Amino acid sequence: MDSTSIISALEQQLGSDTVARISRQLGVDPSMASSAISMALPTILGGLAKNASHPQGAEALNNALADHDGSILDNLGGLLQNPAGSAGAAILGHIFGRKQAPLEQGLGKATGMNAQQIGQLLMMLAPIVMGVLGRMKQTQGLGAQQIPDVLNQSTAEIEQKAPETAGLSQILDRNHDGNIADDIARMGSSVFGGLFDTKS
Repeated sequence: MDSTSIISALEQQLGSDTVARISRQLGVDPSMASSAISMALPTILGGLAKNASHPQGAEALNNALADHDGSILDNLGGLLQNPAGSAGAAILGHIFGRKQAPLEQGLGKATGMNAQQIGQLLMMLAPIVMGVLGRMKQTQGLGAQQIPDVLNQSTAEIEQKAPETAGLSQILDRNHDGNIADDIARMGSSVFGGLFDTKS
């Protein structure tokens, strides 16, 4: 059984060539793209972990992974060239709901990118995260009971690498959506910048 963590698997997918492709698609330099990726991925994983923290959410995610078998990881070029044509928007809607727009605004403020660029980036990253999870489901035999543990492990690993991200789940839990943008912007790229080794 492959015990690769979500973080390790994502680092393998997001090497320097992939980051360069993402940066060209977004029209930004690779260092800015790398920093934005390092901020966006924890929010996606944190959102998934929050949704899977109750049985109904875990079961819904487990069922969704039946449509995300990891094959997307074998054609990242197609995904990155046409993120709008992927399932990314639907995935993000399920993860963040009404919090998506203020989340994009906050990430934009923190990275110096605009909300449209952040939206594109999230649409690229969400199918990659789901593909990694789907492949882990297949190789490790994950089900609705194991998925929350795997996601919690990923958030714990993130917090170990960047302890300041411990406040991220509280931000995503807030009901006052208007505050999310400013809160995430305050956390800033200094918190997330070195989280993922996207330059290797």
